[in-house]
Amino acid sequence: MKLDVIIGLDPHKRSNTIAVMTNTEELLDRQRFDNSDDGIAEMLEAVQKHSNRVWAVEGSNGIGNSIAQRLVTAGEVVFDVPAKLATRIRVYSTGHGSKTDDTDAVAIGRAAIQSRHLRQVRPDGASVAIRLLSDRRHELVVARTQSVTRLHRLLRELISGGAKRQLTAEHASSLLSELDADDPATLMRVEIAREHVADIERLDLKIDECSLRLIEDVKASETTLTRLFGIGPLNAALILGDVGDVSRFPTRNHFASYTGTAPIAVSSGDRDRHRLSRSGNRRLNRVTHIAAITQIRFDTPGRVYYRRKLAEGKSTREALRCLKRRISDAIYQQLRVDQKLDQTQDQGWPRWPSQRGVLPHYKSPATLRANGKPKQAPADAV
Repeated sequence: MKLDVIIGLDPHKRSNTIAVMTNTEELLDRQRFDNSDDGIAEMLEAVQKHSNRVWAVEGSNGIGNSIAQRLVTAGEVVFDVPAKLATRIRVYSTGHGSKTDDTDAVAIGRAAIQSRHLRQVRPDGASVAIRLLSDRRHELVVARTQSVTRLHRLLRELISGGAKRQLTAEHASSLLSELDADDPATLMRVEIAREHVADIERLDLKIDECSLRLIEDVKASETTLTRLFGIGPLNAALILGDVGDVSRFPTRNHFASYTGTAPIAVSSGDRDRHRLSRSGNRRLNRVTHIAAITQIRFDTPGRVYYRRKLAEGKSTREALRCLKRRISDAIYQQLRVDQKLDQTQDQGWPRWPSQRGVLPHYKSPATLRANGKPKQAPADAV
């Protein structure tokens, strides 16, 4: 960054520590402020004398989101510094690499000075709203899975062999109504089981509401992600929410590293080897996995590509990883098309949507009545 002053900020729940330095890493000031309205006002007043300044906030997608957004609202220029990058700067600095708020703020500022590809923080927009709603739906699905698991345990104790795996609230209610409870333990099991059924019914309705809202938001965004075979509106919402501004990835290779579909080089000497990446955004990695499996099941260029890799001698897992990388590249390209950064389209790659339906997988009785006969759920609904 070619600026006069860089302000490294180490955010915490109750405090913010800043380190003001020049672009030559000369430390000008270092202070600590309360994370409150008065403290933030004092912090902004303390740096007013530095006219040409930029802020570097650690983890502006996490704990630093609140202070980063408040700085952007105040008209400041803010960049996001990944925590891993600041840690590397601190560990390899002179001294013992001690960790304090002061040293962290300095490391964050140095990381901003030495890095060329940092994301500038923008005001929260539609993509953030989609991410929040997608996260909420995921929380509801997790809660529903817990209730179903506990209900299965009780039904196994009440009914010989238990219930079938795909258990709905309606089927569980019918099973409980057929029981003839006569002892206190059985009565209590039935009572708790009915509470779990009520929880599942309530969660089904909330999941349906979130799913339908996500589908509407994705349609309103006019994204081209759903042109890719195997990516429905729910997974498109997850991609839009987690990626945000795709311009923060200079190339498709950077994006593949973020999605965990780029292999990690472990070469040594004359041996050229790569291993599977376990890093990156695992939710996006799951999206590419679902899309890959869907394309393999149907007559698509993705299946042709997968079979060609098998013919080259690759194992089924290796061929699947190759396909996931191709899908990651296609997702990156569609995101760039959405932001009009590049209008190039690969006509040989599958870019037509699946016709498997758009209704959510979890359908409460109220949703079924509102929509009539349910259609088949999309591949990414679970």
